[in-house]
Amino acid sequence: MCGNPRLRHWRAASMGKKATKRGRRTVLRLPDLDHSKAAVLNSLRSPASRRAYEFALNEFIAWYCSEPRLAFNRVVVLRYRLSLEARGLAAASINQRLAAVRRLAYEASDCGLLSPELAAGIRRVKGVRQLGMRSGNWLTLEQCSDLLKGISPEDLRGKRDRAILSTLLGCGLRRTELVELRVESLQMRQGRSAIVDLVGKGGHIRTVPVPQWVKQALDSWTSAAGIMKGRIFRAVSRSGSTWGTGVSPNVIWAVVRDICKSRGMDNVAPHDLRRTCAKLCHSSGGELEQIQFLLGHVSVQTTERYLGCKQNLGNPVNDRFAPG
Repeated sequence: MCGNPRLRHWRAASMGKKATKRGRRTVLRLPDLDHSKAAVLNSLRSPASRRAYEFALNEFIAWYCSEPRLAFNRVVVLRYRLSLEARGLAAASINQRLAAVRRLAYEASDCGLLSPELAAGIRRVKGVRQLGMRSGNWLTLEQCSDLLKGISPEDLRGKRDRAILSTLLGCGLRRTELVELRVESLQMRQGRSAIVDLVGKGGHIRTVPVPQWVKQALDSWTSAAGIMKGRIFRAVSRSGSTWGTGVSPNVIWAVVRDICKSRGMDNVAPHDLRRTCAKLCHSSGGELEQIQFLLGHVSVQTTERYLGCKQNLGNPVNDRFAPG
């Protein structure tokens, strides 16, 4: 061994640099990806965001691991974006998946699993530009009436399903808000029924007025089911009795899908009933600001999208004048 102190110091420094370079990973293995995915999901507060990000990350990880030893860098993420575009996905769907991948890179870098330079390159990958606005799905007042009339109010399941659709249509709740709705939240405010201190998306709190016809449907269900506290909506067995302490968002989805399909309305989701509530409020003379409060939107532009295209071909503005 060399006795020169300067030579020993130079060799130690050289070995340290090589070790540092070796420690900067470019290819992430499945355990690394799973660890980073768990970090991403733990950083999200909203259950809906966690579900969306988990789906997006599982899809990306399956694609990434199907390729032989791809480096996790900007070029690979650009290739992934091209594969999403080739599938014909909407711009919003692609951008949501890319946002999840960027977050994955950030967490992997923060945990020391990925080079900071590679993570910075991935975060610079731009999303797909959305041209125009996709047409939403709304029901007319006649269709809403037909839906509610098509539900038998005689049995317990019919009472529950009628209360579910009435609350979605009349109060514009999200699925997750509906399944978490509790008896204690229904209170009197300014002489009328309201859902008080409803915790919505992003932790935003709002109070939702409950129309009388919605309150009657809720009372009919809770009275027949004997629900005095806790979550309002429960599972109903084939024998016609309630069980459990609540339902999942998938149950709400199935109820809306099956009832709408039985009335000849295909591809109707619970969120379409939320859009319908906004549109019916607006067409009945409701103010845009009040509809924003009802739905719990932070931005009024989001509420405008729920109302659909502003152009009114039935009463166009250029029909209001005629020169000469």
